[in-house]
Amino acid sequence: MTGWRSSSSSRPWKSVTAALVVASTAAGAALFSGCGALPGAAGGSREPVTVMTWAPDGTRATNMPGMPSMAKAYARWVNAHGGIDGHRLDVLTCNEQNTATGAAECARQAVKAHAVAVVGSYSQYGRAFMSPLEAAGIPYIGGYGVSDEEFSSALSYPVNGGQATLLAGSGKQLALWCDKVALVRPDTVSGDLLPQLLNEGLSAAHRRQAADIRTADDVSDYTQQAQDALVKAGADPGLPDHIGKKAAADRARKGCVTAVLGDRTETFFDSFRRVESDDQKVQVASVLGSVGQPLVDRTGGKDGPFEGAYITGWYPEAGDARWAPMQEVIREQAFRDDTIDAADAGVQTTWIAYTVLKRVIESLDQNDVAAHDLVRALNKGVSVDTGGLTPTLRWKFEDMLAAPDFPRIVNRDVTFQVVKDGRLVAAKKGFTDVSGTLEDASALG
Repeated sequence: MTGWRSSSSSRPWKSVTAALVVASTAAGAALFSGCGALPGAAGGSREPVTVMTWAPDGTRATNMPGMPSMAKAYARWVNAHGGIDGHRLDVLTCNEQNTATGAAECARQAVKAHAVAVVGSYSQYGRAFMSPLEAAGIPYIGGYGVSDEEFSSALSYPVNGGQATLLAGSGKQLALWCDKVALVRPDTVSGDLLPQLLNEGLSAAHRRQAADIRTADDVSDYTQQAQDALVKAGADPGLPDHIGKKAAADRARKGCVTAVLGDRTETFFDSFRRVESDDQKVQVASVLGSVGQPLVDRTGGKDGPFEGAYITGWYPEAGDARWAPMQEVIREQAFRDDTIDAADAGVQTTWIAYTVLKRVIESLDQNDVAAHDLVRALNKGVSVDTGGLTPTLRWKFEDMLAAPDFPRIVNRDVTFQVVKDGRLVAAKKGFTDVSGTLEDASALG
């Protein structure tokens, strides 16, 4: 595998005089003053900081081109306003290619380039990439949250709670409306944990356990799974003959079918809508990463299959004002880059991860920044305010979760969203903390 990498900016880094530094600082402060602004700190002759962001692109499975694109846009923006505490930010990117070999190669490239961190990246092959990073002492800051190692390695600093928090939160969200729930999920080792997490969320509201519908990872048709899910959710096609059409329709409305299949979720719901009866409509649901605004848009918006769907996410909905600083950076530095969608969870995670990097470097106030400096600052408890997009992030020992499966989840908050008029909007204001649910599920496992 040959990864690809590039500098974050085509403009040369120019030294400036002290007077110009003062002037650019004042100009930058004036430009970015106000609520939610993230001013870049101008500086003198401090050494550049090199980091890497990787993600799969051009593969048959999950693709996340917006993550490295967002990283490069962030670097262009911060460098245009003085760098991070006077340090020029150089971002290398790598195509992880959705393979263990690709992930390991990207990690080796980061080591070879003397990157001080891997930031805002996506890979499900944690075992392949964490070992090279750990050997070199390079921290992994704000990964997407799809590998177990992100929540167990001492050099991983996640900004969200991964799929674990989403499933625990989904159980809590669906418990508000659903009498019966059917979960369609991959028949894999990692997939085996999903019903346990969902059920803990349901049981907290005294709801019955979800029906567990397993499926292979790579099937192209989910007709049988969709039929099974409908029956388990209360939409048995034989019910109208026994209890009447109206009673059957009322029972179906109280049922929920949720699919957590990543990129295959769209394929499942294609099969689902072909077999669902117009007389027995159930509620559909999923989690961020399986369903998001880009998928809702692509499948017809308010006229598509996800209208009314309950979605559990990590962050506020894309229309929330707290995303305004990120959107401004995209407009300034990447408005013509169609790989960057401000509503994409990968892009959002990358923005938050670089917010962490910026805060940690600023806390050091050093001319040179090395990987071990970042690790030391993070472990000592530097706190990161993300402007309300997450709770304040900190990775001290006392911030860790009492759950052996995922101890490094320091952000245990989720958001409840719903698709309304083709847009993901808040179904409930604020965040929901699922710490207790995660700990209970881990104790059972």
